[in-house]
Amino acid sequence: MLQVKLIVTGDDFGYCPRRNQGIVDCFLAGAVSNVSLLVNGSAAADAAELARRYAIPIGLHANLSEGSPVCEVLKTNSSLLNQDGFFHGKMGFRTALSKGLLNMSEVKQELKAQVELFRELTGHLPPHMDGHQHVHVLPEVRHVFAEVLEEYGIKYTRVPIEPGLHNCDWIPPSLMDFYLGVEEDSFNTVDVFTRHGIRWPDIYIGLSTMGKNMSVGNIWSAIDTAIAEFTSKAPSPALPPPQSRTVTIELMVHPGYPSVPPAGGCGEGPDDFSQSWERLHELQTLIKPELQSHYKTRNVQLCSFKDL
Repeated sequence: MLQVKLIVTGDDFGYCPRRNQGIVDCFLAGAVSNVSLLVNGSAAADAAELARRYAIPIGLHANLSEGSPVCEVLKTNSSLLNQDGFFHGKMGFRTALSKGLLNMSEVKQELKAQVELFRELTGHLPPHMDGHQHVHVLPEVRHVFAEVLEEYGIKYTRVPIEPGLHNCDWIPPSLMDFYLGVEEDSFNTVDVFTRHGIRWPDIYIGLSTMGKNMSVGNIWSAIDTAIAEFTSKAPSPALPPPQSRTVTIELMVHPGYPSVPPAGGCGEGPDDFSQSWERLHELQTLIKPELQSHYKTRNVQLCSFKDL
C-alpha cells in the first residue's frame, strides 16, 4: 500500500492570541502537525513561546502584504508601503508589482529581516518558509525568495498547485480567479525553486478545503484526487514507481478561535478573515475523531517538514 506522509500546516501562527490558542489546541489533539509563523504578527512572541513549550514544529510564513515590515529601515519611505504606512495588502501588493513599483532589493531586505527575527524568537532557522497570501510565487518575488532560502540553507517551501482544483464548483468565481492566478504563478515558479535546490511536498492541498468548504469528506476527496493524479504520472526512470513510494502531502489550514478586535493583526488590527466563524469551523472539523481514524485506516502518517 502507498504510504502517505501528511503535513497539516496551521498558517498565521502569531496573528493573535486566540488564533495561537486554536492552533495549539489542534496540535495537542493531533490534528495539526506543523505551523507557519507570522513574525510581524501581534502575538508572534507568544506563538514562539507556545511552540517551544509544546515542541510544535515551526516554520516561517513570510509576510510582504499585510501589516508592517519588521526591517527598521523599511518602516518609512519604502516601496513596500502604501500611503498609510502599511504593506499594500493582498491585491494591492500584486497591483504594485504589476506596475513595476516594488523595489526587489527592499523585498530581499525584508525577507532576510523576517528570517533573522524568526531565529531570534525561536532560537533556530526555519526548516521551511512559505509566503503569506502566496506572495512568494509571484513574478520577480519568486527569484528573490529563492535566493534568500538558498542563502540561509532553508530546504523546504510550498508550491500551491492543487490537483482537482478546476473541478471544485463550490468555489465562487471571484475566488476561483484568484486561485487560478496563484496556480499559474506556481507553475512558473517550479523551475526557479528547482534551480536553487529548494524542495516541497509532492502534493499541495488547501484552496478547495478552506473555511466553510472544509469537511471531513472534502479533505478526503482532495487527498484521494491528488494521490490518484500523482500515482498515474509516468515515473522517472531514476525513481521507483509512485505506487511503491512514500508520497508527501501538505494540507494548508487556518484554524483558530475568531479574533476579537482590537487584539490581533500585523499592525492594523485583525482582518475579516481572522474574525470569521470559519476559523472555528476549521478547528472543529480538523479535530473530529472520524478524520483521525480515517488517517489511520488509510496509512496516512502526520509529520512536519523536518521529518521529511
